[in-house]
This record gives sequence, structure tokens and C-alpha cells, in this order.
Amino acid sequence: MSRFGSVLRHAWNVFSNQDNKTQPYSGDYGSAYAYRPDRVRLRIPNERSIIASIYTRLSIDVASIDMRHIKTDADDRYKDDIVSGLQNCLTVEANIDQAAQAFRMDIALTLFDKGVAAIVPVDTSLNPLSTGGYDILTLRVGEIVQWYPEHVQIWLYNQALGYRQLITLPKTVVAIVENPLYAVMNEPNSTLQRLLNKLNLLDAVDDASASGKLDLIIQLPYVIKSEARRQAAEQRRQDIEFQLKGSKYGIAYTDGTEKITQLNRPAENNLMAQIEFLTTMLYGQLGLTEEVMNGTADEKTMLNYWNRTIDPTLNAIAQAMRRTFLTKTARTQHQTIEYFRDPFRLIPIENIAKIADVFSRNEIMSANEIRQVLGLRPSTDPKADKLINSNIRGQTPSGFSQVSGSTAPGTNPDSGGDSGLVGAGSTNGNSNGSNNGSG
Repeated sequence: MSRFGSVLRHAWNVFSNQDNKTQPYSGDYGSAYAYRPDRVRLRIPNERSIIASIYTRLSIDVASIDMRHIKTDADDRYKDDIVSGLQNCLTVEANIDQAAQAFRMDIALTLFDKGVAAIVPVDTSLNPLSTGGYDILTLRVGEIVQWYPEHVQIWLYNQALGYRQLITLPKTVVAIVENPLYAVMNEPNSTLQRLLNKLNLLDAVDDASASGKLDLIIQLPYVIKSEARRQAAEQRRQDIEFQLKGSKYGIAYTDGTEKITQLNRPAENNLMAQIEFLTTMLYGQLGLTEEVMNGTADEKTMLNYWNRTIDPTLNAIAQAMRRTFLTKTARTQHQTIEYFRDPFRLIPIENIAKIADVFSRNEIMSANEIRQVLGLRPSTDPKADKLINSNIRGQTPSGFSQVSGSTAPGTNPDSGGDSGLVGAGSTNGNSNGSNNGSG
């Protein structure tokens, strides 16, 4: 009962504990918007065409790859994660509005739409303009609107004010990422921009044909030369227009001597053929296929797509943050920012067992590491965390088998079965195999 009473005393409800004096519209919460003001907005021509779907597909795939602040060994091999504010931004949340994956998608969308993205450390532990030994607490993505020799002007969302504003920062503080496919996607005469221009022309033709105009020419049975005849013709035109507009089914009648010619016949043009040609060319230059877009691509097609399109983009993002957010001292301490792609993502489920057997037999992955890939809980068996080949009976964690009737490597048969690997010293040759040398 005491525990139940404590729960009742400390319980909190989101509705009953609201302050009734504070109204949402009073301005105490800051600026209010119907849509998120920090969300990246695509340019209107891109948003109204199939380009938006291409950008979204690429951005989702880029954001699905994890990026981490790590430490490597002397051979630049992954050693361990670093506990830092930058690591929290890359793995948990970049700011109060965006989780880590949403932040990466924001980078990719800005990169593809604008050509260049600016990753700005908004909150830091120390002033980055005076010292390089600061820790990053929050990150946001901005659009560069002006370039200076050593500074950039950025259109960036200000969380304190609730809207975007212009801010000028040194290039040494901002991680500037340029789209590796800039020549294909963002140049004025690039393939994507040419396709976008053709799509806009096709939309204009469709809008004109679906505007509701009939485009009729009425041939009257008399010559219109005098003012009276011209007024009579205008009156006849208004009469037919009134009949069509006021009729339920759009039906009008004419005199038997009048002739009506309709002009809005579908005009034959090669816009659609040009659009199909440019779309195929753009897909080839981006490493995309229709199967990748609709999710039916095989493993080889997806691997080609990842290697040609996604990996260069991720590498550009990682390099920009690495050279800006990590000082020379941090890099000499083997700190770096890397991205990690799941190698089992594109493997069919029927091949997982064979690959798991090969990886465990060759002591590349332990059993618990393989179980983690499959989404299973780790085993409590101590052997499951060791790199051993379970297909060999009696194998020790050090990799030497102890099979009856055989001699393990490094074992002296005359020493009673004790191992001769006893350090840098020498043995005294006795049967006990003790070490008398200095270590």
C-alpha cells in the first residue's frame, strides 16, 4: 500500500497538470506555425515534378546509414566509439527538432536540391571562434546564400526565435558539403535541369489543354465589314457562349448556315519522347534504375547503386565534418568520423545461415555478433563471445585444438604435455617445464 500511495502522490497527467492560466495563443511559447519552419523546402519546380521522388529516395537511403564519432588504432581500423556531444548528435539527436536519422536526411535533401549544404554547430561547450577544443552540443543544416573569401552567409533556423535568419560564419567553423553529383544534378545545363525544364513545358501544355477553353471559330453566313454586322456577330458569339455555359451538359444550337471549327486539337510534339530519353540518361548517370525506385532491384543492381551514388555522398558528408569538427590534435589521437553500412542488408534470408557459418568458422564474427545481426538476444554461453570454430571439438579460445592422441602446436611431448610458449625466457629442461629465465 505504501508503494501504491507513493505512486498516487507523485503521479502526473499531461492534461490535469496543465496551467490553465497559460493559453497556447498568448505568445508565451514563442512563434507558432502550422508547418515546421525548420523543415527543408524544395524549390517549387523540383517539388512539382518527379525530381522530388528521386531526391526523397536518395535521401532516405543516405539517412539509413549510421555515422559515428569513433577512435581507430594505429592501422586506422575501428577500435571504439567516443563518448562526446558530437557522437550524441550523430547517433541520438542533432537538435530539439531532429533525431539523428532526420538530421542526416535533412543534409541529403539540402545537398541534392541546393547543391551545397552547410552543417552548423549551433550550441557548443566553448566559443569555436577562439578555440578549437570545443564540444558540439547541437547541429543544424543551413543553406549557403553568399560566398566570401573566408566566410559564408547561411540561411539557418534559429530555435530561440522560431524562424530562419541570415548568419555569417567563418568557413573554419562550418562543415561545407558539396554534392559529388553537382555536375549532373545542379549545374544550369545538367541532365536533371534539362529534364526539369522539359517537365515544366509538358505541365504548361497540359494546363493549357485542360483550362476549360473550347477555342472555337464561328463562320457566319454574311460578311462582317460594317459596324452593324460586327455587332451582330459579337451578339451571336455571346449567345453561343451563354448557351454552352448555362446548359447542364454544355450543348448549344446554331443556324444551318453557320460553320463551327474547333482549334484545340491535341498537337503532336516530341516532348514525351525527350522526357523519356532524359529520364533514362539521368537514371544512368545517378546509378539509379526503375527497379531501385520501385523496390524490385536484385542484389547486384542495389550494390552498384550503393557504390556509385550513396557511398560518394556519405563520404563527402563524413569528410566535411571530419576536417571541420576534428582538430589536428584530435586526428593525431586517431579520432575520426565514419559511416557504417550493414553488409547483410542486401543478402536474402536463405543465404544468412551459410554466411554465418563461414564467418564463425573463419573466426571473423562471434556467435553473439551474428545473433545481433539477426535481431536475436545474445547467448549467455561464454563461448558465444569468443572467436572460435565450434565445428572443431575441443578447440580452446586461443585457437589450438586439444584432441586426444595428437600434439598441439608449440607443445613438447617430453615435458608432460605442458606448453612451451612461456614467454621470452628459456626452460631448464626439467620435466616440470618451469621458466627460469627473466621475462
